[in-house]
Amino acid sequence: MSDFAAEDNDDQTTVQHETRTARIEERHGLFSPLTWRILAVNALALFVLVAGILYLGRYKQELIHSELEAMAVQAEMYAAALSTSAVSSGDDATNQVKLEVAREMVRRLVGITGARTRLFAVNGNLIADSRNIKSFGAGTIQAEELPAPGDDDFFAEVMRNLTDGLLALFEGDQPLPLYVDPPVASAADYPEVRAALAGYSRGVVRVDGQGRRVLSVSVPVARFKQVLASVMMTKSGDTIETALHAVRLDILKIFVFAFGITVLLSIYLAGVITRPLNRLARAAERVRRSKNRQFAIPDLSDRNDEIGDLSTTLRDMTETLWDRMDAIERFAADVAHEIKNPLTSLRSAVETATRLKDPERQRRLMEIIAEDVQRLDRLISDISDYSRMDAELSRTESEEVDLRPLLQTMGELYNANPDGPRIKVAVPENLIVPALESRLTQVFRNLISNAITFTPEGGEVRVRAWRDKNQAIITIEDDGPGIPPGKEEAIFNRFYTERPSTEKFGQHSGLGLSISKRIMSAHNGELSAQNRVLNDEVKGAVFTIRLPLD
Repeated sequence: MSDFAAEDNDDQTTVQHETRTARIEERHGLFSPLTWRILAVNALALFVLVAGILYLGRYKQELIHSELEAMAVQAEMYAAALSTSAVSSGDDATNQVKLEVAREMVRRLVGITGARTRLFAVNGNLIADSRNIKSFGAGTIQAEELPAPGDDDFFAEVMRNLTDGLLALFEGDQPLPLYVDPPVASAADYPEVRAALAGYSRGVVRVDGQGRRVLSVSVPVARFKQVLASVMMTKSGDTIETALHAVRLDILKIFVFAFGITVLLSIYLAGVITRPLNRLARAAERVRRSKNRQFAIPDLSDRNDEIGDLSTTLRDMTETLWDRMDAIERFAADVAHEIKNPLTSLRSAVETATRLKDPERQRRLMEIIAEDVQRLDRLISDISDYSRMDAELSRTESEEVDLRPLLQTMGELYNANPDGPRIKVAVPENLIVPALESRLTQVFRNLISNAITFTPEGGEVRVRAWRDKNQAIITIEDDGPGIPPGKEEAIFNRFYTERPSTEKFGQHSGLGLSISKRIMSAHNGELSAQNRVLNDEVKGAVFTIRLPLD
């Protein structure tokens, strides 16, 4: 069952890799997903800006207010003219409006403004209307304002309706009262006229049956503070809508141009970003799928930006992976070589033991076999510890380790053996380093045990520590023969052994110092070795550890 499950997992992983490869290849085009996102973000900002400009709510209100003020000034001028020229004093010392004169003045005065003007008497009846033209023998003819040339342009009308319809969704104007133009008008139909007959000027904005704005202003016609009539001026809001439409059309033209530039710049920006990223992704996928080193990550470091940094990092990571693979290969070869030696010895001893009849010699061969088995066990244990060390260091969080109690405890443990050399420890208080205590203890144990091995009877091992700026420095000295010249770095190689002549062969695997060196490197520290020289004579070896304090 486990084999079937492994095969299913391999098939699933293969499908995932093929799907990812196909997805990367599909994105190698002009409009990748990242391109669409960049375009959407840039276009959205432009749309929001243009929508806010097209709203023009305050600008429209200012236009309406200005138009009402201009109409009020004109209406007051008409009222002043009418009160001077179209009003006469009656027999009872009251003022009266001359109807014919008033009608003629209204018709003539309003011709230059284009606004419709009506004059209402104090009793509310309509006296004059600028649209009513009196004809001979035919009653009254009503004039209607014709649209300006070009107003029936289909494209302009479509654009106007489109913008008005879209903006109506966002403007949120309050509903305006309906403007009604009855066949026989009176003051009762218009509240602004009633207000003017009461002595107050008033302006009103309404909408007609077609939804167009109608501006209306009414002012009193008075003489010697006596209100005689009311002048009402009405004007279509088409001029305001035309002005707003012209402004919006100009904004839309600018928007179309800006949107085109935005699209081109977005495509350029996306190309500058997505194309090199896609190159890096496809190159990384080729490196992953390849069985050799014929593919490499493109070098984009000359860009001097984040993508260049990513390219450099990926290249360094790839080189690190290749180095790791080479190191694993070398480690596997070294392990095979080191394991092969005791296995060869075991095989030779076993083959010889089967042919020997002498019990003493057989016993001696069995001792050799037992020693080789112990050597194999020690070697396999050290290899296992060495191989899982990197994974353990990457998973475990560092902690604060006080070096004084740690080293003092180790010194007491070693001094408990009366046959070994004395361990002297000199460490200041509160010398704390960030580290994994178990692995740091392993380093000190390896180095102290190594120093004890080389220290002759009657000698001592000195462990010292002190602060040096932002580092903690620990030295371990022995009184042994020292390190062979030129081997100060070689002793940290895997399976390197340089043991005392009195020590039985195979007691050490040759991985202790190499493991210690890797642990120090993982802690951003250093481990070095040199001889202790006194009067040009080697007096022992000194191992120096440098660890950052924070």
